[in-house]
Amino acid sequence: MGIKNEPVNSVNSTDSPTLLDASAEDLRKQLRWSRIRHALRDPFSEFFGTMILILFGDGVVAQVTLSQSQKGNYQSISWGWGIGVMLGVYASGISGAHINPAVTFANCVYRKFPWRRFPVYMLAQTLGAMTGAAIVYANYKSAIDAYEGGPHIRTVPGYSETATAGIFCTYPAPFMTKTGQFFSEFIASAILMFMIFAIKDDKNLGAGPLVPLALFFVIFGIGACFGWETGYAINLARDFGPRLMKALSTRHGPELSEYFILVNLVLLVQYDSWPSSVC
Repeated sequence: MGIKNEPVNSVNSTDSPTLLDASAEDLRKQLRWSRIRHALRDPFSEFFGTMILILFGDGVVAQVTLSQSQKGNYQSISWGWGIGVMLGVYASGISGAHINPAVTFANCVYRKFPWRRFPVYMLAQTLGAMTGAAIVYANYKSAIDAYEGGPHIRTVPGYSETATAGIFCTYPAPFMTKTGQFFSEFIASAILMFMIFAIKDDKNLGAGPLVPLALFFVIFGIGACFGWETGYAINLARDFGPRLMKALSTRHGPELSEYFILVNLVLLVQYDSWPSSVC
């Protein structure tokens, strides 16, 4: 008996290229996503860190304001912002936990942080602040409607006793002059940056893994000691992001544009006065 040799069709010749093409396409997609994820890792880190900061910061201001101080007081606000900074730093440690364009700017000037990354970080931080403010607004919308007197009423400090714009961005006390506003923000922001560099200086005492906790006390102290006069913005994204969200999505009344420009300008230009030996 002879053995008949027949071709064995273990792999269909017409299917093989298709399977190989599909596998190659899946691999390309995985590699593309890995590249995108790696490229956007730091911006997303800054986005979520700043969002967490605003969720706690604006959230506590909303609760204290809208409850007419029945569910908290000024000290609660200092606690809330301190906790927001601490948790925001924990959430964004992989990118350096700047969560503040002024911190990124100072690191570019004194720590050789790449300048090409500054606009990316600043955009991510601003968008994160906008998102956090939008979430707080959506959560407290009913309370804001009741506090302001209706769903179509939105006012800013100085134009109404029930203004809610101060929940999302900073406004100066009525007695403050332009010089006083500048000096107040300069002092608070300078303390913040000085302490950040001191806490991170391992040649000094340093804080090591307790940096987020140390920053909690720094922010709490600034709010408790220097926050009353101007609201201690000390962060361009923290003020500009929610202010932009408020302008685009709500109907708040006239803005104090001169103060806004003053606050956000001082947060960037002040660091030119720091000696490089300190920073």
